[in-house]
Formats: sequence, C-alpha cells, structure tokens
Amino acid sequence: MATEQLFDISDIDLDAVFLDAEGVGKKNPQRGDMRHLDHVIHIDDAASMAVGVKQARDDEFWVPGHIPGRPLLPAVLMIEAAAQLSSILYQYRTEESAFLGFTRCDNAVFRGHVVPGDTLILLAKEHKFQRRRFACDAQGLVDGKIVFEVRITGMQM
Repeated sequence: MATEQLFDISDIDLDAVFLDAEGVGKKNPQRGDMRHLDHVIHIDDAASMAVGVKQARDDEFWVPGHIPGRPLLPAVLMIEAAAQLSSILYQYRTEESAFLGFTRCDNAVFRGHVVPGDTLILLAKEHKFQRRRFACDAQGLVDGKIVFEVRITGMQM
C-alpha cells in the first residue's frame, strides 16, 4: 500500500460534521465501548471517499491496561474505526441501510501511535463495491502524519 495519503484533504473543513454521532448510530449498530467512529466529516458526491473522526479519550476502556503509564490505542481498534467508516461509505454508496459484517483486513501497516488526547482522522476510499460486498482502502492520520493503513473488506449479512 502507498505511504502517501489516499486522497487530498486540504480543501476539506476538518471541523465540519457531515454525520454526527446520532447519525453514525443510525447507520452502524456499534454502541458503548465498541463505537470507534465519533462522526463523519465528509463524504464526496460520488460516495467513493469519506473522512471521519475518532477522538482518543483518556476515559476509554483500553487506557488503563494497554501499556500502563503509556497508553496506546490498540491497532485492532484503529482497524475497527476504519471498518466503521467504510461501512458508512458503503451504505451511502449503495443507498441502503444494511447490517454489514467485517470479513477481512489486508495489508495492515502501523506507522505511528495514537494516545489519549489525539484526534485520529480516518480516510476511507472505495476499492471495490458490489451489491453485497465492498472493499475500502483506509488510513488514519494524527497531526497530518499517517499512523496506519489497511484494506477493509465487508459484506451484507
């Protein structure tokens, strides 16, 4: 996978809210500790690219146990956040609301860390969309630096 950003976000207002937390909850079933997408900033007109946000907070369940004294957002939760954004992109792309399952992740690379207080900007870009199945390339950015990238695949269940 590329070490460049999936797409240019310099013209996107990162303070904008396209889909708030309530809207995310209407699209995705995750609740409580398993919700890792706070809101969606942007979905392009073709519904082929999306930008979302995960705030790493110091009151999250993983903080006390994932490297005590130096908490790091677990890689699997970064992937989960990307999968949640990708599923919303699929639903906008297909104009359907459906229960989507995460079926695989490929080419995951972690290039940095995310700690409480960080804003993880998530990018998702269409790789392949079919009627019941989708794949997105996704990345996470902190302070403009790529901290992870992955290909997410999911399907309607």
